[in-house]
Amino acid sequence: MTELTELTAVRLLDGYREGEWSPVEATRGALERAEAIQPEVNAFVRLTAEDALERARESEERWRRGEPRGLLDGVPVTVKDILLLRGAPTLRGSRAVDPAGRWDEDAPSVARLREHGAVFIGKTTTPEYGWKGVTDSPLSGVTRNPHDPSRTAGGSSGGSAAAVALGAGPLSLGTDGGGSVRIPASFCGIFALKPTYGRVPLYPASAFGTLAHVGPMTRDAADAALLMDVIGHPDSRDWSALTAPAGPYTDGLAGGVRGLRVAYSPSLGGQVAVQPAVAGAVRRAVERLAELGAYVTETDPDLTDPVEAFHTLWFSGAARVTQHLGPKQRESLDPGLREICARGARYSALDYLAAVDVRMDLGRRMGRFHDAYDLLVTPTMPLTAFEAGVEVPKGSGHRRWTGWTPFTYPFNMTQQPAASVPVGVDGDGLPIGLQLVAARHRDDLVLRAAHALYEAGVASAGRATPSGS
Repeated sequence: MTELTELTAVRLLDGYREGEWSPVEATRGALERAEAIQPEVNAFVRLTAEDALERARESEERWRRGEPRGLLDGVPVTVKDILLLRGAPTLRGSRAVDPAGRWDEDAPSVARLREHGAVFIGKTTTPEYGWKGVTDSPLSGVTRNPHDPSRTAGGSSGGSAAAVALGAGPLSLGTDGGGSVRIPASFCGIFALKPTYGRVPLYPASAFGTLAHVGPMTRDAADAALLMDVIGHPDSRDWSALTAPAGPYTDGLAGGVRGLRVAYSPSLGGQVAVQPAVAGAVRRAVERLAELGAYVTETDPDLTDPVEAFHTLWFSGAARVTQHLGPKQRESLDPGLREICARGARYSALDYLAAVDVRMDLGRRMGRFHDAYDLLVTPTMPLTAFEAGVEVPKGSGHRRWTGWTPFTYPFNMTQQPAASVPVGVDGDGLPIGLQLVAARHRDDLVLRAAHALYEAGVASAGRATPSGS
């Protein structure tokens, strides 16, 4: 089964079609990998093996008849434990959530996967309510990096990133309110896309409002495009969902980057200190984009750091999501979460609206920027994975996780599509990510450019192998 865990979803489906292997074999392989990595990496809060194998057997029979249900029939997938999965508790990394709920509804993206025959193998770890850029919680402990378990997997979709990187299913659904699919993708060496806000419907609505996106976490860009073709459709439960895309994202992958206008910002105009290994790997990838025919200009967007406005929006959301908790429940919260909730509760409506004004102006400036450039390229992260179990790198001087994620959260504020592409490793073998950003609604350009990097061999879908596996 081991070799099946190394395949992308696209390759698995080709094999089902040709009869080379079956959904049951692929699902067993993914479950075995999940069980093997769990003691060392802690990517899962729950495995649903019995249900997964039942769904896989049903899929196998459909493939035998030549009647696959949809685009992902029989593909093993995982779901971050922020999103509802029918029949399984969604605890959001918190002891304050009662597991004895009804749990009889799927989130929109999960429902689309179910309709297309995907096989759910488990729920992945998250920090409490997805509040920070690393993955540890009072409920499930610390999630570790698949390349070096002494390091963090990033967050808040760290369990999903580790699962994909280690072969426990080629596809995962994550959420991103300030970088939460891109941060762990960069640290774990996988691909992740934060789509344009509203492209993937979300229900229940996030307390973090229109900062929160649902996005694919995958082995490569082609798998992400396939997953977007499934989940990127409206759902009546989300009033802010966009209409259906003009056509399949998979159809646009082969367009390449020739003629695209690419802005390369290595440090947001000197605002960000970037580790030399990260800067070098990203620059080499950008040079390859130029060789592939893109018109590359080294320039910076008009992007004054909006961190205080982001904090106002983010901390207010955290206060809202925990507002219903009693004193004993609050005592069980992650201390950092408890701290930002207290701060968020002190903001006034005028403070919140002032932050919205900052956000609107930032969106206007980025809109004008993309009149001149099709894509913006930056590092995803200014550093590689640091010690597991802490919110900020020791000795960094940062107070909150936003101090070391300056390239990610601004594009939640602007609602633009942004992806992390693995483009190398540092001297310790830790992955490095490149971020691709496009104008709102141009998810196709992000996926197309990312796919070009994979096709050119700049990006790698290589799987991690931690020492304990």
